[in-house]
Amino acid sequence: MRYSNDAPPVMTLTSGPVNCYPEVLQGMSRTVLYDYDPAFQRFYERVAKKAQQAMRTPEVPLIQQGEPVLALEAAAASLIAAGDTVLNLASGVYGKGFGYWAARHTDKMLEIEVPYNEAIDPATVAAKLRDNPDISVVCVCHHDTPSGTINPIDEIGRIVADHGGYLIVDAVSSFGGMDTHPEACHADIYVAGPNKCMGAAPGLSLVGISARAWEKMKANPAAPRASMLSMVDWQEAWRHDRPFPFTPSVAEVNGLDAALDLYLGEGPEAVWARHALTARAMRAGVKAMGLSLWAAREEIASPTTTSVRTPEGIDEAALRQTARERYGVVFSSGRSETMGKLTRIGHMGPTAQPIYAVAALTALGGALSALGHKVDTGAGVAAALAVIDAD
Repeated sequence: MRYSNDAPPVMTLTSGPVNCYPEVLQGMSRTVLYDYDPAFQRFYERVAKKAQQAMRTPEVPLIQQGEPVLALEAAAASLIAAGDTVLNLASGVYGKGFGYWAARHTDKMLEIEVPYNEAIDPATVAAKLRDNPDISVVCVCHHDTPSGTINPIDEIGRIVADHGGYLIVDAVSSFGGMDTHPEACHADIYVAGPNKCMGAAPGLSLVGISARAWEKMKANPAAPRASMLSMVDWQEAWRHDRPFPFTPSVAEVNGLDAALDLYLGEGPEAVWARHALTARAMRAGVKAMGLSLWAAREEIASPTTTSVRTPEGIDEAALRQTARERYGVVFSSGRSETMGKLTRIGHMGPTAQPIYAVAALTALGGALSALGHKVDTGAGVAAALAVIDAD
């Protein structure tokens, strides 16, 4: 049997966007209310407060009306002022990319960069801050998805807080899939992606913003206003008696409401546990098949994405295409510097269920064997099942 590229796959096991929970799709089918209808304004306030409960923040989070790239760019444009010295932490493609946004707003930018299968060492950050006391803003990507690696943002955040700096965290593909929250890492701006581990549709961002970050942004004359990038304009928009700066994405807000209900209803700890178990099973299977993880050390491998190093002599694009054609399973490629070097299997939202690790290993092993790289798929599946059954 062959699956056509013109038809939807059987399984989308990518690192985002992910397939939505059915309840989210049902939520998005609700009536699209007029944004000035009191019913919608009160509903929007309730959704914002659910997001506050999920993110565990003292301030009501911002629901940014755009997918997380917009929120990350807005964070750089709003918080970073011309007089700031910025330290960007780059352990992967997305961390490196944030530095380009930051450099638009200040000509004083420093960077710590490590190989893209490694993580940032908090001690290196502390040393950089000691040597450069004028650093005022630090930027870090928690889970650099193109590598499937995570940075120790709680430790980094404590160091930045002790220094008195502001911290911008890209938690787009980690929030909702592991124990991470803005206050725990001392983040001043913390960008989460509902379209990742929350199993919602792409189109919105959740942004935790500290009180002092709001003050800094409002005092920054260069912070966007009357713009899609504006954060300042939306500070009070969650209140039912305040106008929206422009029309919010009503259908996506309906879906976000359903995603938050699912997350809070299941219990965050239970959600994190199934993400972690799925990833553990996947990693065990990868190693049992004789393949290598991309992450330099397993302890920095993400519980929401497993990145598998491409075996020598294998065309990674052909590997993904073979998995799709033969088994109807879609994986993610690398990005930029990691393109062609690894294959990413996402464990996010609906696919953060251990059985999907078994399916992923089967498709991965079958595709590799079809391309002439023999692996023991049975051993991989057995190793994954052993992890699952031991839980």
